[in-house]
Amino acid sequence: MIESFPLLALFASAFVSATLAPGGSEALLAWWVLQTPEAALPLWFSATLGNTLGAMTTWWLGWMLARGWSPQRLLARKVPEAALVKVRRYGLPVLLLSWLPLIGDGLCLAAGWLRLPWLPGLILIAVGKGVRYAALVWWLG
Repeated sequence: MIESFPLLALFASAFVSATLAPGGSEALLAWWVLQTPEAALPLWFSATLGNTLGAMTTWWLGWMLARGWSPQRLLARKVPEAALVKVRRYGLPVLLLSWLPLIGDGLCLAAGWLRLPWLPGLILIAVGKGVRYAALVWWLG
């Protein structure tokens, strides 16, 4: 059985990786899966949950920005125009790509800014991120 520290550390790493801060949750997940392959499922769940909640935090920041909160207090940056264009064009399904480096955070921020429904967005984000982590766990054997 896996101790709680790896699960909590992986959760925290995945959470931070899904916000506008850089992170390396994939490397941490890979290392722990290689060290404790019998714990692959709880490790996958921890990474997926942390990354999904981090993305929803970014969504919330976009929501707050759209309601007039000062960007200096929340982000100190604007919603990326390219992300707004993609989310406006493709709608909620584009959030399946929220796991992508560099553009995924912007997609979540734009979805919040555009006030898209949060529950379907949460589900699509979780599916995209869960599949990405599942592919990594599967690839590791």
